[in-house]
Amino acid sequence: MLEENRRVEAQRQREDRERQALMVRSAAEEAARRVEEEARAKEEAARRAEEEARAAVEAARRPAPAPQAAAAPSAAPGRAPAGAPARRPTTPSEPPVKLTLKARAPSDEDEDGPRRPAMRRPGAAAGPAKRLAPAPVKKPPAGADRRREGRIDVAAALEGEDERTRSIASVRRARERERRQQELARLRSGTERVVRDVVVPESITVQELANRMAARGGDVVKSLFRMGVMATLTQSIDADTAELVVQEFGHRVKRVSEADVEMGLEGAEDADTELLPRPPVVTIMGHVDHGKTSLLDALRKTDVVAHEAGGITQHIGAYQITVPAGDRVTFIDTPGHEAFTAMRARGASVTDMVVLVVAADDGVMPQTVEAIRHARAAKVPLIVAVNKIDKPGVKPERVKQELLQHEIVVESLGGETQEIEVSATQKINLDKLLEAISLQAEILDLRANPDRAAEGTVIESKLDRGRGPVATVLVQKGTLKQGDIVVAGAEWGRVRAMLDDKGRPLKDAGPSLPVEILGLSGVPTAGENFIAVENEARAREISEFRQRKLRDKATATAGAGRGSLTDMLARIQAGEQKEVAVVVKADVQGSSEAIGVTLGKLGNEEVRVRVLHSAVGQITESDIQLAKASDAVIVAFNVRATSQARDLATREGVEIRYYSIIYEVADDIEKLVKGKLAPVQREKFLGYAQILQVFEVKRIGKVAGCRITEGQVKRGAGVRLLRDGVVIHQGELSTLRRFKDDVREVGNGLECGMSFANYDDIRVGDQIECYETETVAG
Repeated sequence: MLEENRRVEAQRQREDRERQALMVRSAAEEAARRVEEEARAKEEAARRAEEEARAAVEAARRPAPAPQAAAAPSAAPGRAPAGAPARRPTTPSEPPVKLTLKARAPSDEDEDGPRRPAMRRPGAAAGPAKRLAPAPVKKPPAGADRRREGRIDVAAALEGEDERTRSIASVRRARERERRQQELARLRSGTERVVRDVVVPESITVQELANRMAARGGDVVKSLFRMGVMATLTQSIDADTAELVVQEFGHRVKRVSEADVEMGLEGAEDADTELLPRPPVVTIMGHVDHGKTSLLDALRKTDVVAHEAGGITQHIGAYQITVPAGDRVTFIDTPGHEAFTAMRARGASVTDMVVLVVAADDGVMPQTVEAIRHARAAKVPLIVAVNKIDKPGVKPERVKQELLQHEIVVESLGGETQEIEVSATQKINLDKLLEAISLQAEILDLRANPDRAAEGTVIESKLDRGRGPVATVLVQKGTLKQGDIVVAGAEWGRVRAMLDDKGRPLKDAGPSLPVEILGLSGVPTAGENFIAVENEARAREISEFRQRKLRDKATATAGAGRGSLTDMLARIQAGEQKEVAVVVKADVQGSSEAIGVTLGKLGNEEVRVRVLHSAVGQITESDIQLAKASDAVIVAFNVRATSQARDLATREGVEIRYYSIIYEVADDIEKLVKGKLAPVQREKFLGYAQILQVFEVKRIGKVAGCRITEGQVKRGAGVRLLRDGVVIHQGELSTLRRFKDDVREVGNGLECGMSFANYDDIRVGDQIECYETETVAG
């Protein structure tokens, strides 16, 4: 079918070319004919004028005729005298050019045969005719209007030349058609081809491609059709196909990527002469409940610990203090719970050095080891702070020895890592810790350029009810000013306000200063970079590109989760996997991220935990609707539902669980997972019986006379018949009698009669095992 279509299309194109060539040829012939007719008309007019002038001269030289000779024409009106020139009967009021017969030479009169009779007016008497001088023919001035040249005159009517010329509109259309054909011929011949540089992105519509090539959309569609691609003007094609089309049209291709929108975003490298000293950024890391926040409170003279739920830090914080020497130091506090590993990695990636806090009474713990790994991955120096030395009976040397197992050698043991023994509660050796930090910063020689566009990292973000999206950012290069347009991850906005760690407004923020910024279009993802751009158009373009990438990634992940058709059929045959659907709403982005990681570890092969939606901010009505549609549980971490959402949840029966400590979330969701597990069929042993004799009973069959040797036997329980220790039958006990009476159970040491359902092959000496099956929760 495709080959037939191509053949028909080729035939149609050939016919079009022939038709166009015929039109061009017809137009050329018409123009040549017109030129030839004009030349012939000029020659005829010149010849006529010359003959009339010659006839006038001859008439002036000839003497006047006698009266008899003059009356001869009246006597013979049908003939003219021989040798007399033909008279031209003209009327003075009419133009001589329009209604005149063609002048003829005297020699032609003899050849044409008998002369025509002279014309006379009706009612006039026949008399001597007066010779009239021929009127001179006026030549039309150059450039005169020739539209009247095609009118029919008497000569043309007598000679049969009655063809009328075309109208002016028809002539104009023919000339325009000829001009278009000539232009098309020139373009096809390539004499005036314009070669363009066509920019081809990763995906482009057919109409946009045609516009960039300055070609008709129909021609591009035809080109795609010849390639076997069926596409309309509004459909998109990939870059490879577009490149082939551009090459076929004879243009140059310039391939670009959508990611080029981010080119030049980070700016040029700073010269050494532009760099100025900046404060160090120090991250406090360690195991949970080792005193990290308490140590930072002692340095800042604040009491952050008192406001932490459960006595543990569950948020990442950024602060800047001024040391007694006058220098400034920026601290980043990270949580120690195992769920906040992403926060710790984020803190280690933006820091200049890490202060590892280890409790002297607890030693090196799992999150201590994880902090060491994060510091090594970030390639930053490490300072060990052995905390809680004020407690009785502690041995700081034990901590130093345990650190050796992880290749951390402190200075007191001959290594290069500084260690400080401190007490956060008693404020012991805090000055030494600050001196160690200053020494390390001096060695690193930290510098940055404050006179450039601001760049940095989003440490934390949240959605405040009164202020909107709020992001805690750490400026690493340049100076962030109020009113700057910034792009943070997939969000952008103008900085409406900046606040420091104590809530005081700022107009600008230099390198190493953590600030809260307001004015973003949404809550950015923690850990993303932010940068100030020159205008809103650039910021919006970058934001749309990044949001599109996130949507494509989410779509691909959802498609991968569904799997192939084979996977779907396998799930249908094996039974649909059960799941616990959860909607997570948290106060900050980091907590939402940590809860998602924690819940992802709770699933198993039979039941999985699926996070339908994870965001920051209050619980809204849309969250309730989502949970209702998916039969999900809403996990609220340090946030509450609005009054409308709370009423809707009550009406729809949606469960909202409020938490303020992260390990309580894991415990409760784990119980939900266990509740979804399929019940387990477990076998419970009841007892053994020995067959002593076999009886034949009518309507029942064979009955075994048995003695219970162990446990008990119950009617309706499952039984196995063992012969020589091998199970030969497994079924159900249908009859249990003792002395002709049906009983429910028989205890150890007693005799009874038993029969099996649909089985009679029993012998003396066989052993019967009795059991029952019970269902327990998974």
